[in-house]
Amino acid sequence: MSGPLRLVPGPEPAPGSHHGAERPRPAGERRHRSGLRPAPSWADDPLDDLAERLADVCAAAVYPDEIAAFLEADGLTGEQITERFGRHDVFELAAELHARVPRGYPEPPAPPDPWHAAPGRSLLRGVVFTPPGLGYVLSTPFLDGPSGHFGLSAGTAPLAASALVGWAWNQALAHRAYRWLALGGTPAAAACLCVGGAVGTLLAFAAALALPGPAGATAFAAGHSCYLAAATALLVLGKERELLYSLLPTAVGAAAMLCVELPVAARAALPAATVLIALAYATHALRRAVAERRQPPDDPGGAGDSAHGLRWRESVPYGLFGLCCAVLTSVAVLGDVLRYGAGASLTGPSVIALTLSMGLAEWLLYRCRGLALAALGQSTTAGGLLLRVAQVLARCLAGYLAVLVHATAALWPEVPHPSPQRLLAVVSLGAVMWLGLLLQAFGTAWTPALATLAVAGVETLPLPCTPISVQLAACTDTPVVLLAAATALLGCITAHR
Repeated sequence: MSGPLRLVPGPEPAPGSHHGAERPRPAGERRHRSGLRPAPSWADDPLDDLAERLADVCAAAVYPDEIAAFLEADGLTGEQITERFGRHDVFELAAELHARVPRGYPEPPAPPDPWHAAPGRSLLRGVVFTPPGLGYVLSTPFLDGPSGHFGLSAGTAPLAASALVGWAWNQALAHRAYRWLALGGTPAAAACLCVGGAVGTLLAFAAALALPGPAGATAFAAGHSCYLAAATALLVLGKERELLYSLLPTAVGAAAMLCVELPVAARAALPAATVLIALAYATHALRRAVAERRQPPDDPGGAGDSAHGLRWRESVPYGLFGLCCAVLTSVAVLGDVLRYGAGASLTGPSVIALTLSMGLAEWLLYRCRGLALAALGQSTTAGGLLLRVAQVLARCLAGYLAVLVHATAALWPEVPHPSPQRLLAVVSLGAVMWLGLLLQAFGTAWTPALATLAVAGVETLPLPCTPISVQLAACTDTPVVLLAAATALLGCITAHR
């Protein structure tokens, strides 16, 4: 390597020579156009080494000034540039680096997914949706009576009325509590759950009392109403594990009945234990949440609504959607019995499959939101965004329906497995529920509420068709409408704010 280059004055013209003529130069030495004397041709160019070390910076630079700013920030002085690289200043050096290194703009790092959700928690929430149905298995002796209709037990009517009211009310209550959780924190949500849970329990129990039924059915409806309020509070406050613990007595009792016949006292005590444990957990969680209050909260149902823009009518479509889903699920289970009377089969496995799949459905909702947000970052045109979100929706919905089909086939007790018509009806109902929940997650609640209301109205009409035909005709068209609405919604940039 040669020593540092220095600026030297030109030689004096020799006597008798032409003015301005250059002296002879040794072989291998060249005159640089800037007036500097560079290194010999056999020496390595230090600019090559600098370009190699700063390849990433130079490739990402749009203008040479960006490289110049980096060199100055790195502490490179004008004297070092002159002596080491033989350039006048940092701008000349940056211009040569910018010309030597080809452009290669790197992709920015992917931002963290704000909708990331742990699959374990979603699966746990799906598991806790199923064991409450086992309480009906344990309490069958208390639901029978002399005045059954349509081949159903006498306690079916009051239990169905109580379940429909409870399902609708708690769907609206959960939405309202989540809103208070975002606006006022855990104490505000706990206050909302205390008031709303008590009111919902009374309304569901009043619906059971309004219809005739045996005393056992009335008692079961009361316990079921209390359990729904407690379960809603625990799920909103993130206490899924406590809710699972409260369901253990009922689950153990139902599993034991596969081997032995439990006495009547045990069949009454186990569901009662589940209700009491759930109420104890919910009471403890609500007390702890209220104790976190730092200042007097606004009244969840009064004047505070106007200040925060949180009104009861905002939760109405969520409750209506819950009511319609309860009606559609009940028709899917009891449709054949209500039409043909005693002797027709109940399609309970479809409901069990739907409840078990709710955990996966919830996780896929988060996954769909995250993928749609990533599609927004990758799109440069409105048409490209629409195409990408359509692909995201198709993948998530297909994954959910595939799991639902396998779960329904695995849980079906009859051989062969359910008919294609029955399976298609279950899949259509699952698609309606998942797409409705997706639209609700994006704040569009009235579209799924009105769509499911129309479907529920058609299925409850006394039409001269088989129940499965009515379900297929009503449910297969609705997912197409909801899918189109979801695609149009997710294709708007403002939906992902």
